[in-house]
Amino acid sequence: MIGTPFPSGEPAADRRASFAETLAHLGDLPGAVEALKAALDLAPTWAAGWFRLGEYLEGLNETAAAVDAWTRAVAADPSDPLGASLRRDLACKTPMIETMPPAFVELLFDQYAPRFDTSLTQKLAYRGPQILIDALSAAETPHADRALDLGCGTGLMGAQLRSRCDWLEGYDLSANMLAEAQAKGDYDALHKCDIGALDLQPRSWDLITAADVFIYLGALEQIIGWCAGSLRPGGTLAFTVELDEQAPFTLRDSRRFAHSSAYVQDLLQQAGLAPLSVQQCTLRHDRGQPVASACFVARAVPGTRLIHDGDEMDALA
Repeated sequence: MIGTPFPSGEPAADRRASFAETLAHLGDLPGAVEALKAALDLAPTWAAGWFRLGEYLEGLNETAAAVDAWTRAVAADPSDPLGASLRRDLACKTPMIETMPPAFVELLFDQYAPRFDTSLTQKLAYRGPQILIDALSAAETPHADRALDLGCGTGLMGAQLRSRCDWLEGYDLSANMLAEAQAKGDYDALHKCDIGALDLQPRSWDLITAADVFIYLGALEQIIGWCAGSLRPGGTLAFTVELDEQAPFTLRDSRRFAHSSAYVQDLLQQAGLAPLSVQQCTLRHDRGQPVASACFVARAVPGTRLIHDGDEMDALA
């Protein structure tokens, strides 16, 4: 229930929202809408309330009103931890965002962390780390002095990478996921950060991986540029994406982004990364169906280092 984890700060509004939840549970969505609107009259800047109202209205097939409610939720809290912007864009079929709200991703995975490994590997038949390791082996990439696991999560990729490098770091936005990774003991260093907003650093890596991570970013110009600028000459970038060839990137009903192979390969070329392999694969199953995906392995061209500054990438020889 929204009233418990995301209270409005107005007790009377929370009571009306709780009543709305009860009505919705009993199948009375029109009554729930009216009760929640009354709550929002008392707490008009309550983002979680507007988010829930959008869900009720969508359940009544009142799409335009639902879109308006989710727009109000984003206006009330632009950090958008509940992902109202994603629900809005999916409902109106006119994407406005190019990446997932970091606050939404952080909250999602903080909640998901305790059951993440079991859900992914046993229920969804997830194979991302093994696919990446097999691709690295097939490309005959050398043992890495320093490796970085972007979006490391609970460390599923780290367990596979540990024997392929001397030093292994992991970046992730979720503190709870990092705690799970820390407990496994495969990483030499772990850092909490938003991989969609990284700045170039003096240190660099021989290998950078991103297993099932770019699906939360959408537009990949910034992260691909950052990876190119963070690899040592001859270093390797390996990552997976979900595939959809209809557009450079597409927000799916699963609230993940899919990418076209042409878009990804163009970005790699622009960033000075030479593709070593592109392998179509199935990363996981979703609702019983295989998710069409691709694994990319690319190498930093010696003598070229890319820096990313805003929306521009400049090659420095």
